[in-house]
This record gives sequence, structure tokens and C-alpha cells, in this order.
Amino acid sequence: MAKKRDEIDKQDRWNVENIFPTLKAWEQGFQALIKGKSETKRWPELAKYQGKFNEGAETLSEFLKKMFYIERDLIKLYTYAHLRHDEDVANEPHKEMYDRISLLYYDFQNETSWVQSDILQLPDKIFERYLSDSALKEHHIFLEKISLERPYTLTADKEYLISLAGKALETPEKVFSIFNNADLKFGTVEDKKGEQRELTHGSYGLFLQAKDRTLRKNAALKLHQRYGEFENTVSELINGQVQRHIFHAKAHNYPSSLHAALTPHQIPIEVYHTLIDTVHKNLPVLHRYVSLRKKLLGVDQLHFHDLYVSLVPDFEKHYSFAEAEKMVLQAVQPLGEEYQQILKKGFEEERWVDRFENAQKRSGAYSSGCYDSSPYILMNFQGTLRDVMVLAHEAGHSMHSYYTNKAQPFHTSHYPIFVAEVASTFNEELLFRLLLERAESKKERCYLLNQKLDDIRATLFRQTQFAEFELSLHTLAEKGVPLTASSMKTAYRKLNQEYYGADLYIDPEIDVEFLRIPHFYYNFYVYQYATGISAAYALVERLMKEGESARKEYFQFLSSGSARYPVDLLEMAGVDMRDKSPIQTLISRFDALITEFESEFST
Repeated sequence: MAKKRDEIDKQDRWNVENIFPTLKAWEQGFQALIKGKSETKRWPELAKYQGKFNEGAETLSEFLKKMFYIERDLIKLYTYAHLRHDEDVANEPHKEMYDRISLLYYDFQNETSWVQSDILQLPDKIFERYLSDSALKEHHIFLEKISLERPYTLTADKEYLISLAGKALETPEKVFSIFNNADLKFGTVEDKKGEQRELTHGSYGLFLQAKDRTLRKNAALKLHQRYGEFENTVSELINGQVQRHIFHAKAHNYPSSLHAALTPHQIPIEVYHTLIDTVHKNLPVLHRYVSLRKKLLGVDQLHFHDLYVSLVPDFEKHYSFAEAEKMVLQAVQPLGEEYQQILKKGFEEERWVDRFENAQKRSGAYSSGCYDSSPYILMNFQGTLRDVMVLAHEAGHSMHSYYTNKAQPFHTSHYPIFVAEVASTFNEELLFRLLLERAESKKERCYLLNQKLDDIRATLFRQTQFAEFELSLHTLAEKGVPLTASSMKTAYRKLNQEYYGADLYIDPEIDVEFLRIPHFYYNFYVYQYATGISAAYALVERLMKEGESARKEYFQFLSSGSARYPVDLLEMAGVDMRDKSPIQTLISRFDALITEFESEFST
């Protein structure tokens, strides 16, 4: 049974006290931020600048510095609250704290909703002059980026009205989160010995990798049957999220929801479509792997619950968290001693990582933090090789944050979402190469090759499938087609059939798998896992071939935050994501790994 939060050893919990030592200290920080402010106008010192940006570059610069200073404090308060909330999503004091700072942050967004509109309503001559004025030098990239939003920015009063709806429009995501992480229980499932095993979000991934096919089957069917019991309710939550995106797109005159999601991040729409098109043209490669999996498992029917178990049945390896840390630190050696030492200190002394599952802890894994804190990693570590890979992945995120926070001022410290998955999958690739090099037997080598194949399948192919499903939902809704549980299930089944081919039998229960994916509330996020792994593989190849020059440029990338456009950041590091070649190259590698695995396995 999952432990209660207070039963987890201190060393295994993240050091959120580094942000605020106590809830009382957080409360003091919160009160200091709102002291003397009315609930109707929290920041009158910002409002007084409205309509005055044409008075000179110094006026705009003065305003931006004040606005970013307030936002920095808000984010620090928010970071602490959301980390404490995710430790136990049912903890009422933490939930209340999280809700309060979320509401205050919404107040800030509402009260600054006029800013972009006011800047973009400046006459062209004044705006162009500001772009070269030394008083605004540190804010030039900010101004350049919002200038791209000129066709989609409304007048200040309209932007304010839309911002007021923000909290209400977030309801689908928040309802799903509390339903999924706190209210939904799966009970127990039976293994082949007839013993009952507790099924949780954390144990589910472990059960899918078990050699016990009875356990795998029962876990997969039970979990999805449970979601199926709420298919109409959760489908309506997804529909609500899609409608939120459509509302935003239409209100701001974007051509589509996809445009509305990508344009503010300076990502060409073609990048999304190129990913899907390139993967689709190469689906026979995935079908080949599915066919091989069916053959090597020796089953009459290959099911979804057979996709994660190792194809090397008599090899199993588990790792302690200390072993996982050590392997990750050794793997990043090509990035230099400084990188290693910073990460080692974060693991061992500064307690960046919240390591193990506890009752009502948020599922999954992530890296978080803020400009005024250490990076933080949430995990639900179970001791598998996949968990070790997750640690390497999240450590990549955290080190990316560490370097950009160190090198950039606050307002350019948050790296773009598009590049967020590059440093993480970069570290995974380094770890894989280290483990393969140190494999002590042919059997272990096969095990690792199998693991890598599954990682690419899950990150490139599966996330592209999710991206295509997400796009299809928005496209249907934009055409006025109702999004029902039945229509979504049909669309999801069709994609499963296309992606996995004839050798995978798709149980009816898997038709509702999309109901449990939290990323469908993130607004066109998942495609970046696929583009990220493609870019990361290209960058690791460059590091291994070119050495110091490639490493230097990679660290420039890690340290640049949002000081350049996303695609330009990757090009600076040595990969052009405007082209399909990085995706095609990774697919070709996947194909080559299948061949290598077949050869190793058969000899």
C-alpha cells in the first residue's frame, strides 16, 4: 500500500523549505504582496501607466521592470504552493494555499491584460524606434515577439474581458486533475498466483512491464474499465478544454486553435504538420517492430498490455535510487565536470528530487521550480530501468533551468516550450549509450536495445499519435461536429489501428485510453516530445562527433532561455527543426535498432 506523506523519509522528499521554510513564511510573503491593495485593483501602480507608453522609451522600460518584479514574486509563491499541493492533492491547507495564489496570479493577469494591446497600438514609427532604443535594450526580444501577435491582439477592454474568463475556463483541467489524482481509485488486481495487488497510477506502469501476463492484462483492463465507467463525464471535460481553445482562437481571430497555440510561441504551423506527415509515411517501420514483438513473445494475439514488457524474458534488473543517481551522473560526463558536480549536489545535498510514491501524490514525473529556487523533480520511482531513464530525463530539464536562470535576467529566463524536451531527452540518450557500452552480456545488450526501441516508440510514435488525435478533436469541433464519448473513442481506435497495424489486437477497453492522458489539457503540447527527441538525438550525435565545439554551442543553448526564437535556439545548437530530416533520421535509427536487436537476439 502507498505510504502516507509523513511516512516518507526526509532525504527522499524535495527540499521545498529552500523556497519558504514554513507555511507561515509563505503566508507572510503572500500578505506582503497584497498589503494595502484592494481586491478590485491589486496593482494600481501598474494601472497608472495605461495609455502612457507613447510618452517615451523610459516610461515603457520603467513599467516593464515593475511588472516583471511583481510577477517574479508571484511565481515564487506559486511554485511553493503547487509543489506542496502535488505532494498530496487532497491536503486541504495545501490545496487552499494553491487556490489562493492561483487566484492572485489570475488577478495579476487580468490587471495586466491591457499591456500587450497598449504596446501594439503604438504608432509604427514609435514602436520601431523603441526596438532600437537603448533604454529598452534588455526588452527588445520581448517587444519583437509580441509584435508578431499584432494581428491577433484585441483592444485593451476586450483583452481584459477575456482575461476575466480565464479562471472559469480552466475548470475542465482542474476537475480532471482532482478526479484523476485524488478521487479515482482502481482497487486491486489479481496476478497469476491469485494474489491481489494494489493498482495505482504508479504501480500500473510497473505492472505493464511485469513478466506475469495475467497481471499485465488484469491491470490494463481494470484501469481502463474504471475510466470507462466515467467516459461521458471525462469526455465532456476534454470537450470543455477543446471549446476553451476554440473560444480563445476565435476571440483573437486566429485561423485555428492550432495557430492560436503555436503562433505565440513563434513555432511555424508547418512544424506540427511535418511531424505527423513524416511519421505517417514511416508507420511500416513501427508495424515491423510490433510484428517482431508479437513473434518474440510467442502469442497468438498481441495486446496493448504486451507492448511494455521486455522481450528478453529471463533478464531483469532493478535499481535503487542511489544507483540511479550514480548512473545518471556518470552518463552526463561528456557535458563536463561542472555539469556533473552541479547535478550531484542537487541530488545529494540540495534534495532536488521527491523520489517515491505516497498516497494521493500527483502521478507521473516532472521538473519544476522558479527563478528564485532550485530546480525540483517529482517522481514516483519504482526501481525499473524506465524509472532511471525518467530521472535522467527530468534532470535534463532541471539543469536546463539551472543554466538559463544563472545566465539570463528573469524576463528571458523561461525557455520556450518548444525546446523544453530537448535537454531532457538529450540526457536519456547519453544514459542509454553509457549503459549499452557497459553491458556485461549479450542478454543485457538485447535488454537495453529493447528498452531504447520502446522509448522511441513511446516518445516519437506514441506522442505523434496523441498529437494527431488532439488535432483531429479540434478540427472536428471547429467544423461544428459534436465531441461525444462515442466519436472520440471511434477516432482513437482508428488511430491505434493505423499506428500499430494488423498485428496488434486492440481491446475495446483501450478505446478509452485517451481519457486518462493529462496532456490533452495542455493545449497542443505533446508534439514537442516527438520533435524534442528528434532534436536531442541529432545534438548528441554532434557532441560525440565534434566534441568541444559542439559542447560549447550546446551550453549556449542551455543558457539562452527565451532570449531568441525557439527554432533559432536549436539552430544555434546545431539542428534545424524547420526541416523533416531530424525526424526522419531518428526513424531511420529506430529501424536500424530493430535490425541490430534482431541480430543480437538470434545469435
